[in-house]
Amino acid sequence: MEFKRFLINKLILFFMLSTLITVAVSVIGSAFAADAQLSYGTLLTPIVYAALCLLPTFVTWSRHELTPKQMLLRKALMLVLLEAVMLFIAFTSPTIDTGRIQVVLVIAGSVLVIFVLANLFVWLKESAEARQMNCDLKAFQKLHE
Repeated sequence: MEFKRFLINKLILFFMLSTLITVAVSVIGSAFAADAQLSYGTLLTPIVYAALCLLPTFVTWSRHELTPKQMLLRKALMLVLLEAVMLFIAFTSPTIDTGRIQVVLVIAGSVLVIFVLANLFVWLKESAEARQMNCDLKAFQKLHE
């Protein structure tokens, strides 16, 4: 995949992650700190998290087409790196109570859920594009028969 297309896909992923992280932060915050007061600056937190979560996704870039096994290994590495990034943020944040194991497990679980959802959405988008390309190719072939 050319790098420009890869970056465009990452921009789409960034907005998807921002939305999913906002939902996760809202649900987790409501469960563990429902009475917390938030500032306007706090609204930027999911955007920062999404930007930081984009960094590990660069392990999936390659100039040539990856085999399914190579892609699976890179996706597994990406998940490990994503978990590490988010847990690092959690453990270094003064506002996240990582002394409670439930909080850490919920954060790790939400990273996994967001990872699965984001990959599902990307797969659905790419499947629709592939179906459309196949239809276009069939129409093109019929024109030149």
